[in-house]
Amino acid sequence: MAASVLPTDWIKNWEKSGKNDFLQLCQDLAGKPSSEVFLKDLQSALYELCWHVVQGSLKVDVAASLLADVMELREDMPSILADVFCVLDIETGCLEEKHKRDHFTQLVGACLFCVPDAVLKERLDPETLESLGLIKQALQFNQKIVKIKTKLFYKQQKFNLLREENEGYAKLVTELGQDLTGNVTSHLVLESIKSLIGCFNLDPNRVLDIILEVYECRSDQDEFFIPLIKSYMCEHQTLCHILGFKFKFHQEPNGETPSSLYHIAAALLQHNLIALEDLYVHLLPVDSTIVEEHKREILEAKQIARKLTMVVVPSEKTDDKEKDKEKEEEKSEKPPDNQKLGLLEALLRIGDWQHAQSIMEQMPAYYATSHKAIAIALCQLLHLIVEPLYRRAGVPKGAKGSLLKPLRSRQAPSPVETFEDLSKDVFTMLGYLGPHLSHDPILFAKIVRLGKSFMKEYQSESKQDAKDKMDSLLSCFLSIADQVLLPSLTLMECNACMSEELWGFFKLFPYQYRYRLYGQWKNETYSNHPLLVKVKAQTVDRAKYIMKRLTKENVKPSGRQIGKLSHSNPTILFDYILSQIQWYDNLITPVVDSLKYLTSLNYDVLAYCIIEALANPEKEKMKHDDTTISSWLQSLASLCGAVFRKYPIELAGLLQYVTNQLKAGKSFDLLILKEVVQKMAGIEITDEMTVEQLEAMTGGEQLKAEGGYFGQIRNTKKSSQRLKDSLLDHELALPLCLLMAQQRNGVVFSEGGEKHLKLVGKLYDQCHDTLVQFGVFLASNLSTEDYIKRVPSVDILCNQFHTPHDAAFFLSRPMYAHQILSKYDELKKAEKGNRQQQKVHKYIAACEQVMAPVHEAVVSLHPPKVWDDIRPQFYATFWSLTMYDLAVPQSAYDREVNKLKMQIKAIDENTEMPLNKKKKEKERCTALLDKLLEEEKKQLEHVQRVLQRLKLEKDNWLLAKSTKNETITKFLQLCLFPRCVFSAIDAVYCARFVELVHQQKTPNFCTLLCYDRVFSDIIYTVASCTENESRRYGRFLCCMLETVTRWHSDKTTYEKECGNYPGFLTIFRASGFDGGNKADQLDYENFRHVVHKWHYKLTKASVHCLETGEYTHIRNILIVLTKILPYYPKVLNLGQALECRVHKICQEEKEKRPDLYALAMGYSGQLKSRKVHMVPENEFHYKEPVSSTNPGGLQNGPGNTGKPAAAAASATSKNEEGTAEDAEKSKDKSQVAQKTASKNPTTANKASSSNGSSTPNSTKGSKEKEDKEKSGKEKKEKKEKNSGSTPEAKAGGKEKQKEEKAGDNKEKTPKADKDKRKDEKKDEKSKTDGKSTDKESSKERDVSKEGKQKESSKGEKTPGPGSLKSPVPRSEGAESEREQKRRKLDTHSSPSHSSAVKDNLNDLKDSVSKHHANHSTAPTKTEADKKESEKSRDRSKEREKKEDRKDRKRDYSNTDREMSQEAKRRKDENGTSSSKHSKSASPPDSPRSNDKDNSKRSKSTSKDKTDLAKTDKTSGSKKESRHDKEKSEKKRDSTGAKEDKKHHKSSEKHR
Repeated sequence: MAASVLPTDWIKNWEKSGKNDFLQLCQDLAGKPSSEVFLKDLQSALYELCWHVVQGSLKVDVAASLLADVMELREDMPSILADVFCVLDIETGCLEEKHKRDHFTQLVGACLFCVPDAVLKERLDPETLESLGLIKQALQFNQKIVKIKTKLFYKQQKFNLLREENEGYAKLVTELGQDLTGNVTSHLVLESIKSLIGCFNLDPNRVLDIILEVYECRSDQDEFFIPLIKSYMCEHQTLCHILGFKFKFHQEPNGETPSSLYHIAAALLQHNLIALEDLYVHLLPVDSTIVEEHKREILEAKQIARKLTMVVVPSEKTDDKEKDKEKEEEKSEKPPDNQKLGLLEALLRIGDWQHAQSIMEQMPAYYATSHKAIAIALCQLLHLIVEPLYRRAGVPKGAKGSLLKPLRSRQAPSPVETFEDLSKDVFTMLGYLGPHLSHDPILFAKIVRLGKSFMKEYQSESKQDAKDKMDSLLSCFLSIADQVLLPSLTLMECNACMSEELWGFFKLFPYQYRYRLYGQWKNETYSNHPLLVKVKAQTVDRAKYIMKRLTKENVKPSGRQIGKLSHSNPTILFDYILSQIQWYDNLITPVVDSLKYLTSLNYDVLAYCIIEALANPEKEKMKHDDTTISSWLQSLASLCGAVFRKYPIELAGLLQYVTNQLKAGKSFDLLILKEVVQKMAGIEITDEMTVEQLEAMTGGEQLKAEGGYFGQIRNTKKSSQRLKDSLLDHELALPLCLLMAQQRNGVVFSEGGEKHLKLVGKLYDQCHDTLVQFGVFLASNLSTEDYIKRVPSVDILCNQFHTPHDAAFFLSRPMYAHQILSKYDELKKAEKGNRQQQKVHKYIAACEQVMAPVHEAVVSLHPPKVWDDIRPQFYATFWSLTMYDLAVPQSAYDREVNKLKMQIKAIDENTEMPLNKKKKEKERCTALLDKLLEEEKKQLEHVQRVLQRLKLEKDNWLLAKSTKNETITKFLQLCLFPRCVFSAIDAVYCARFVELVHQQKTPNFCTLLCYDRVFSDIIYTVASCTENESRRYGRFLCCMLETVTRWHSDKTTYEKECGNYPGFLTIFRASGFDGGNKADQLDYENFRHVVHKWHYKLTKASVHCLETGEYTHIRNILIVLTKILPYYPKVLNLGQALECRVHKICQEEKEKRPDLYALAMGYSGQLKSRKVHMVPENEFHYKEPVSSTNPGGLQNGPGNTGKPAAAAASATSKNEEGTAEDAEKSKDKSQVAQKTASKNPTTANKASSSNGSSTPNSTKGSKEKEDKEKSGKEKKEKKEKNSGSTPEAKAGGKEKQKEEKAGDNKEKTPKADKDKRKDEKKDEKSKTDGKSTDKESSKERDVSKEGKQKESSKGEKTPGPGSLKSPVPRSEGAESEREQKRRKLDTHSSPSHSSAVKDNLNDLKDSVSKHHANHSTAPTKTEADKKESEKSRDRSKEREKKEDRKDRKRDYSNTDREMSQEAKRRKDENGTSSSKHSKSASPPDSPRSNDKDNSKRSKSTSKDKTDLAKTDKTSGSKKESRHDKEKSEKKRDSTGAKEDKKHHKSSEKHR
């Protein structure tokens, strides 16, 4: 450092330049301001100079002369130099070199003239002073110092009290106690006091004490005493000690410090006559005691809270109460005097905020203000400070308020005039006050009103700069709301007015700010203060008490209690109520009703609490089985809907929450939106609608409201308006729609990951249903402008937002309707023409203008290839129309109109109702009636216009570029299937649209193909549906079946609606539809065959789904079957097959999957009740005596191939009751069977049943038949044998036989004819022996296995009465091939149909017996014979099984011969009537010749006898005869003697 200040070269060249340089340096340093840095540098420079002298580098006299010059630079230079000498004195005193010490002494001696002696004496050591000659002796000097210090610091000046005169004190008191109102001033009194002290030798300290005493008594005279004490005192410490002694005096155990003492201490502090730090140490209790006390209070509060939440046994309760009483008594004893708080209160009362704040900072948070007096004092101070601003900005209109006098003290905080001034002291004071603002509700209201006023200014401020400045104030107000206002509201005793006042302020904040405040209030505020901890516990305790007693009956009184509790502590109360609702959903209704006494703020808090409960991360939104949504979430959703509908609560937060959840890919919470829209707008989305409701939903808005929903939709106008406003204000309408549409598929792919398929389906349905419901709400509540402004065009929705096409059109559809109507109105106004034709043209023009851009837009939605099959115009038309456009639900309108008329009548007849109410109700009903009638008229006109438009458009809908099959495929794929599962209304719409396209005679649209594709393969469609989609799909199929059934049921209707329509062409010509060629049209009977095929296809698909064992397949097909029950099954044997499968499901799923069991049981019951409406197959599609093959034409299913009538009947019954597997296998075998057919003449007349549609080739068959009738009997037989493999020959043979046999039914034929037919039948018998044998043996096996229900593990099934045949065309030899294989295998009953076979066996037998009874006159048997036959059948079951197996291994050629001989013999004996022992393999399903049936029966009987004779000649034949006798008796009992031609009806009746 020396080098930096005084370089060595300066010393070397001292005389030349060094001296001047040093002097210049000193001048520079001295000239600078006297800060510590420059002072140090100057000291260092002088030190270095002196140190060189000490070392001998510089002469003493040279240095002394230089120092003399330096002394003139500054006034304090001698003192600085003395400091340097002091340091050098100590340093040189420690050195061993004596010469250095001498140099130092010499230097100081030389400088004595420039440094005063006094300064040197106080800084240098006594030894140095002695060597310099400044003192005589160092020892004496030290002694003198000690004496002086003792006298100064330790020796006290004693007054002689005996010299003091009491008169002086008396005069002093008189002087101080005089009347001060006159011209008496503190200066005059002070002079008098001085005189008294001098005259009476008074102690000045005692005089000061007396002055303070008098001041204490006259504490209002601050203006007099403060100046007096100021001028009297010399030292602050003395005054502080005297005050300290005064406070000490009152610190006795039972002592109480007077408030006047606090006041004078506060006044002296305020005027800075004493320091707070000096006085604070004299006050009790110490700070550490205060902190401990605060901690103890918090612990006590927590213990109380714990006790209140604990479950306590009654005996313990009494003990606790006694302990609590003791504690309260202890507390009620006077608490120890807290002088710090007393002083604090006094400071606040006089307005000394700075000192008050200093004391409060020493204490724990809110400890000081938890004492009521301090809180009130601080509130009073705040009143005074905010008064001017409140008067200017906060006073509401009409309010006067009491004026407050400002504080007299100048040191008090200045009142605020502007909002900016609030941040100086007011916010700080409020922060210290915290929850204890509750002591002053008026100040609470003032602060809230100031906040309200500020928020209005903030919102109206347009300049951004000013707004930025106000942001800091906004954050301050938010902090005050969080830390002061809400906690204070908690401590107020149910003050509803303050709650409403606070809402006036809070509602100006966005909901995000409010919810943040409520969150802090609920989750953090209550733990900050012991009082709040207690209040929370008490609130929960009280809430429990109320909720335990809440019922529907005591809603009002309980509601009032809830209201009182909610005014102060809504968050805690609602939290508990919501937790209860999550457990007990039956509380929802009473809770909602009891919330009517809440304030607006409480409703807002309730909304927050609901959202918080929904978003609780600790709660699982799925049940433990992971297949259903948790019940707590469902309960909260129901509560949301009810609460938001009934009370005016802001919805923005809840809607935003649902939106955010959807953004995050979570769709569980859509349940909430669904409930809210349903309750607030009255729009229900349910697939369980009745037909009447569905019909009403196709009408106008009024009809929908009256008849379309389960619930009553009155009084939703206000709530739906609130919902709409909330959606529009926060721009959530479109985002919610788009997110739901996107999330629908997201449920499966992104959200569905590891979830159970059942849950994924439910979530998908929930998402879809909510989208539909929300879309309906927007369409019916948004104005046209709002809707069009928010919803973009279809191509943007699909391509930009990736919305699925069905959802995009669903959202756009109302927009098109609006635009078309508005354009139509424009055109009407432009040209005033009233003719209907003009109106239609204008409407069509409006449609073209609106829809033209849509036609262009939809092109981008699909690849260009699509538009080769269907035109964009057709596609857009399909997707843009609704049921409202297609038909008027007149019956629904009539129904609702009649209801209203009945209501009016009831009102008139009601004598108890007051007249004015009667009048209002009648007016309401009449107005509704008029609205409905007007609406119906309007819709009727609209539908007529739409149909006209479609009539003009239809020619351009479908192009003939590709095949009709492709066109139908595209139509189903892009239009029908996506829309039919969208909603229940859309399902009906799709069916009606297909019918409409057919009715319009649309070119290139094949109705038959369309229906065929819909009914043929429903397995994949059903399997891919969710639960709700399957309901809608079922409804769609039901509507399609309704149309088909209507055509099927009546020939006239069919001819009228389908006969000459292009949709029913069976040959498609290049020239298009000419309408004149009847041969190209599908005739009525063939249509009935086609319908039967569709029914069969549905059965096959249903059976397949039921047998998969897959949950989704079974559930969906059961739902679909339930929906289509009115129109399917219509055929008895199909119904029986279904019933059998469903029964099996019931048994299998009873324990495993209860929901499937419930569905199956429900369907089973309904199916049984529908059984009476089912008909036999021969009634369903009447099989004419003439039936032909159909190698060409429209054949989508099995065709009719030639076969004998009896074989056809039995095959038909097999066809429906057999398994799907059997059908497929028989299909595979058909090729092999063809070869067999040519070799084996017995197969010539056997083929598959007729399920497909017949073709124009039927004419060939009829011509051949006529030719063959003319030829002889022998020729015919040869023909049958030789040309059995050709379809024409077979058809001819079959048809001839049919005709002859049919004739036998209708009229009595001559004996010669009968003989002829006998001969024919003999030949026929020989052909069908093998088949009859098999049928008989199969039937016997079925009888023997009755009740066991064995399932087969082998591929081949028994083609008995319960077996299905293939639905596809196959060759004639298929049946014989199957029989041959069956002979080689030990077959069992069909696994899928065995139960049906066994269950229905007796029915089938009875039916056959009944049929035979028409021709048999055998004697009746006794009851004993019946019983005997039953016993014998039971005994021989096992034996028969063995016999059957043996029979199959025997040589069938011998059997055939024997059977034919036996048959001839029996025929000769019995004539054309049937043997009483005969047994048929299948029921008579079609009206055939009785002779044919007889021949079959006689064949089977001969087969029985032959087989039984070979195996067991005695017992076997006995059993068989008994069995046959029993059957024939049943025939006689059930039918009696009836005419031949009625046997068909009796057979149906028996079934």
